[in-house]
Amino acid sequence: MQKYLVEVPHESNELACAKVIKTFLSTGSHYLTNADWGCEDGDRKAWLVVEAADPEEARWVVPPSFRASARVVRLSRFSMREIDDILAQHSAP
Repeated sequence: MQKYLVEVPHESNELACAKVIKTFLSTGSHYLTNADWGCEDGDRKAWLVVEAADPEEARWVVPPSFRASARVVRLSRFSMREIDDILAQHSAP
């Protein structure tokens, strides 16, 4: 399983935010009820971190009416050794 950040934008007004948030909370889905929201800071989006087999499976967590506009990004972590190896491959001879 991979970890994905799912970003779900919505309309830019308080009523739209309230409706989207209610939709997410009403699903009962762990992912959706634990979404983080940027609305109070003027960024009309929800963010979820989802574990899924692939980006499309991560997208399916999002309610159908928001899936098309959702952005899915695979998340990675790196060790110092991995980064040192990459840097060594690109160092001048």
